[in-house]
Amino acid sequence: MKYPNFKDLILFENDDYVVVNKPPFVASLDERGGSGEVNILRLAKQYTADAQVCHRLDKETSGAIIIAKTPEAYRNVAMQFEKRKVNKTYHAVVDGQFTFKELFIDLPILNDGNKSVTIDRKEGKRAETIFNTLKHYRHYTLVECKPITGRMHQIRIHLATQRAAIAGDDMYRGKPVYLSSLKKGYRLAKDEEEQPIMKRFALHARHLVFKGLNGQDIVIEAPYPKDFATLIKLLDKFDA
Repeated sequence: MKYPNFKDLILFENDDYVVVNKPPFVASLDERGGSGEVNILRLAKQYTADAQVCHRLDKETSGAIIIAKTPEAYRNVAMQFEKRKVNKTYHAVVDGQFTFKELFIDLPILNDGNKSVTIDRKEGKRAETIFNTLKHYRHYTLVECKPITGRMHQIRIHLATQRAAIAGDDMYRGKPVYLSSLKKGYRLAKDEEEQPIMKRFALHARHLVFKGLNGQDIVIEAPYPKDFATLIKLLDKFDA
């Protein structure tokens, strides 16, 4: 895999923070068992020595991630996350047609530490997400997801409870999207095996609003990476 140039990922920078558009398949932090893979934290530390990643995204999830350049800047954002003052918006493509209007899901999530999470009303930690439909396609829906809390897999499992699995998210029964299922008369060469349009689940951290050390809002918009943009383009063309 070709590793990104950190400077090319930067969406915003000042003396305290740098916000990057994390590519898919790059971890936010060092993973357990230290595989030695390049991750956002390592790239950030090469760029600015005291860098600390303020929150994490799943490895497959792309989008905006805040990096603090100083301990003071890190504490400032950590407090905002703790008080749920950071405004986060994700975009997801889900399998099927759904109409969500400010749908509020309040289902506790239990993380058993084994990369698997479940809805557990007794033992789970509080988890809240608001969902809105952005665009209907014939077979898919583009959904805006606003997590109020920040539990592992929160958006993915909350959507799954609505039978709205994210496309390509096999952990929650989401199926990959193939061009042959969208485009009539699509033919593959004889020995060719069709690849999905996206080789991951379709989830992207699109918007982020937090306060800088001066109390001013920092507003971020992260453009879709190539794979997500291609999926949307093909849905617009063949599934609208």
